[in-house]
Amino acid sequence: MMLFGRTPVLPTREEALVGRPERAFAVPERHTVLGNPLLGPYPEHLEVADFALGCFWGAERKFWQTPGVWTTLVGYQGGFTPNPTYEEACSGLTGHTEGVRVVFDPEVVSYEQLLKLFWESHDPTQGFRQGNDVGTQYRSAIHTHSPAQAAAAEASRAAYQQVLTGSGHGTITTEILPADDRPFYPAEAYHQQYLDKNPGGYCGIGGTGVSCPIGVAKADG
Repeated sequence: MMLFGRTPVLPTREEALVGRPERAFAVPERHTVLGNPLLGPYPEHLEVADFALGCFWGAERKFWQTPGVWTTLVGYQGGFTPNPTYEEACSGLTGHTEGVRVVFDPEVVSYEQLLKLFWESHDPTQGFRQGNDVGTQYRSAIHTHSPAQAAAAEASRAAYQQVLTGSGHGTITTEILPADDRPFYPAEAYHQQYLDKNPGGYCGIGGTGVSCPIGVAKADG
């Protein structure tokens, strides 16, 4: 939480807002760009990846523009409060990140390629902020869905740290944690594909300019 200009601090489970047993709002059925369902179950051949890299509006667009991505949705993950609202997440009292769930076809785009896009689309050394966006909800995180994803994420972090250090950047602060006990709570309808609905809307994410030595070239966005 951030009070009167203090450095943001994650709440403990005891300090976090209580939340609610069910979502307080409806989530749209389909992606406005890709046309596919937002919520599962998804086709069996697809995989799920969860990333947090700052404001989720611009982050989501990076992924939906990537060939092989079947659907994307934004939400809240990695905190304590069940079914939070946007205002609650932004208060710093839920512990959640602003996350993007990416449902993808591994025959078209690999998880390693998505990791490359993740690393190059933001500055993972900034802690509880991303550019001018300050708060615990803007921290960098990867929530993994399998041991293979966890191993790939850890390896990519180590590889990117090497090139960042060589370029004069600091230590990566990205959390890499299992998604199993960190539910992804979809955000309100107006946040889903926000930059498709508002092409001139705010996009606060930006990379370091340092290429990550895995996968392929990053997507435009």
